[in-house]
Amino acid sequence: MNEAYLPFISVDPEIRFGKPCIVGTRIAIVDILQMMANGLSHEEILDEFPVLLPVHLQAALQFAAYREQIIKAIAQ
Repeated sequence: MNEAYLPFISVDPEIRFGKPCIVGTRIAIVDILQMMANGLSHEEILDEFPVLLPVHLQAALQFAAYREQIIKAIAQ
């Protein structure tokens, strides 16, 4: 497991009802994933949210992949 993304993700019950977000923002991981799923390119997302860096988008993907591994492990 690559935990390099952890410094970029925060979970705070006072921000977005505790949804995982990019540190220092109110941008939830799910928001980034939904933009990607809707066909926005990394460049379009970065243009729309100048506070984000390419490493934040990678962190969102790594976080989602890790969560998927956990769900698979629980289901078995």
